[in-house]
This record gives sequence, C-alpha cells and structure tokens, in this order.
Amino acid sequence: MIEQLTITTARLVLTPLQIDEAGELEASLGDPQVMRYVGSALSRAEIDAAMPDLVRRGGGGALGIWLAREKAGGAVVGDGVLLPLPIEVDDTEWHLLDGGASFPPRDIEVGYILREAAWGNGYATEICRALLAFAFRQTPLEQVVAVTDPDNAASKHVLAKCGLIDHGLRRAYAETVTDFRISRATWQEQRNLLRDDGEK
Repeated sequence: MIEQLTITTARLVLTPLQIDEAGELEASLGDPQVMRYVGSALSRAEIDAAMPDLVRRGGGGALGIWLAREKAGGAVVGDGVLLPLPIEVDDTEWHLLDGGASFPPRDIEVGYILREAAWGNGYATEICRALLAFAFRQTPLEQVVAVTDPDNAASKHVLAKCGLIDHGLRRAYAETVTDFRISRATWQEQRNLLRDDGEK
C-alpha cells in the first residue's frame, strides 16, 4: 500500500475520492457541457448510485479517482484519475480495482474532468502533470496513456503540454479515439530538461 495518496501542486490538493463526496461531483458530471466529449451528463441519483464504484482503488491505492481542490479556499475544481483503460466497453472496468496491490493487465489511463467554472485556469494541465509524476515516482508503471475524442482540441492541447505523444487513432471506450502515451523514460527526459526552469 502506498502510504501517501494525497498529491499537492502549486495551487491544488488532490485527495482520493470518498464515498460522501458525491455532491462534489455533481457540478462536473451533471453538466452536459462538461460531459460533451466524455458521455452523457449524470443525475445526482445516478452519481449516488455510482459512488461505490467511483471510490474503488487498486494498485495499492495508486489507481483510482482524486478530487482536486484549490489550496486557497478549498473550492473543488474537478477530479483526476489513474484508471485501467477499457477497450470494447464504454466504462471503466471497476471490478479490476479490487483493493489489492496488483496492477490490472490493462493500459493505465490518466484523465481529468473540470467544473466549467474552473476552465481556462490551467488546472487540467496541473492535475495531469501531478498524476504523471505520481505514477512514475510512486508506482512501477512504465507507461501511462490517455485518450480523447478526436474533436476535443482543448484536451489534446493539455495532453501535449504534459508531454504525452499523439499516436493516432485507437479503440477505447468502445469508440475510435485519439491515443496519447508517455513512457517513464520519456517523462524522465522531459523532467531533466525542465530542471533549469525551477521545477522539482
């Protein structure tokens, strides 16, 4: 079990999602504009029903969903995930997160969903970078992937800024999506180049 699952960035604190935090997800998962490229907006009842799955963790706690709050004031801005990537099904295969220390035999996806009020502040990039750093510093993962709707230019831009490389189209979530990937070696090379900019 990884001892420290709270992740901090310059402006945010990411904590593992808890069963009583369904209300914190409603502003993002219930917003059709936010969910435009992700799936249908969910009602509060649907979010409540999904919570037992949404709080599941695997890989000794390293896989799952984190709620992201601003350090200043504690406002929720959205969430970030490290989850097994589904291929020919349209949702995460939650049964793969069994609470144990093993990592499922799937690509592990980094992702994020932000409340509309938090858009345009660079939070998606901050969340994605933080989860990549966590994955490559705290877990044995050699690669992290991300997928996005081919029409989602904003998300493609975020992933490219975070160092993930566009590998064209692939299948995931039972759809054709754009495939991004980054290896541990590539991430480390990028970190070495950024050290002169004061990043740690």
